[in-house]
Amino acid sequence: MAPVLDWRTAANPRDIIDAAVVALQQGQLLVFPSDSTYQIAASLADSGAVSRLDAIAGESPLTVALANPDEALDWVPEMSPLARRLARRCWPGPVALLFPEPQAQAVLAKLPEPVRRSLCRDQNLALQVPDHDLLLESLFALSGPLLLREAGPAPAATADQAQQAVGQHVDLIIDEGPSRAAKPCTRVRIDGQSWAVLQEGAVSADTIARKTNCVVLFVCTGNTCRSPMAAALCRKMLADRLQCSVEELPKRGYEVLSAGLSAFPGDPASPDGVEAVHELGADMGSHASRPLNAELVLEADYLLTMTLAHQISVSARYGRYGAEPRLLDPEGNDVSDPVGLDREVYRDCARQIQKHLVRFMDELPIAKN
Repeated sequence: MAPVLDWRTAANPRDIIDAAVVALQQGQLLVFPSDSTYQIAASLADSGAVSRLDAIAGESPLTVALANPDEALDWVPEMSPLARRLARRCWPGPVALLFPEPQAQAVLAKLPEPVRRSLCRDQNLALQVPDHDLLLESLFALSGPLLLREAGPAPAATADQAQQAVGQHVDLIIDEGPSRAAKPCTRVRIDGQSWAVLQEGAVSADTIARKTNCVVLFVCTGNTCRSPMAAALCRKMLADRLQCSVEELPKRGYEVLSAGLSAFPGDPASPDGVEAVHELGADMGSHASRPLNAELVLEADYLLTMTLAHQISVSARYGRYGAEPRLLDPEGNDVSDPVGLDREVYRDCARQIQKHLVRFMDELPIAKN
């Protein structure tokens, strides 16, 4: 049976990472804890280790584990907007994205033929960025991908289960106690703008469906006037085009959000703003303000700001995240803040926002991606 290293009791966890990396570099097979279940790992750089891994655990598929989402473009250079959206929202995490076998310019085409056959046994290439420190640290140290496979015909929730299932086939097992999910990685096949959950696991199919939605995010300063007005009007206009209610928009593939660069959490919308959008058929009476953060920016497919100053500030704070911020007004003009002014100014602001949204609506696909 394979020797076991206990991650929980190690005096210096770095020693376990170093031992794992050396073993992988030598072509050995290791069992790692992960963000789903226990996984057998091999270095993709060692074709002998790939062959050994391919022979273990029956028909369970192989997954290429990457250190960060940007590396996926080396494997699938022409990722669709839907694929980029799911990668942005699901990684790091226990979700494998499957793609039809990529074209010649991808990394896959440069691998030996036996390795390509192992990776694309069902004509799909599976990629994942795991959310587990030990796996990620090993990936960074190796400077190359790992191949992962379930540690047994059935998912192994403990190192003992992995030992019983594959202990005679692997060289080392790392024990971290019960696995986080006790469910396998969720596997989602993406072909262009269509998707299907092939295996529901640690992440539910309903959650995957929500993560495929197109997210529109409006940003202003305090998130009590302009951005919630824009969000409310955008929801109304989208619902009209889709011939559904505002409440049905998430099921039709859209989420419309707002946030503020200097917002205080939970503040209500401005009463005059509520009245102004109500006159245009929209509702924001239940709005509660929230500050902009990296998670919201990362979720957004479209990020629209009210002023150039907002755009510059968002870019400065979150430039490496998500969608590129842009002005709501395509002509480059600011939407001025109506705070402290009379109701007619709020009405003018709402009408101005509505006018800009008419042009923005034409950019949105009126079908679920």
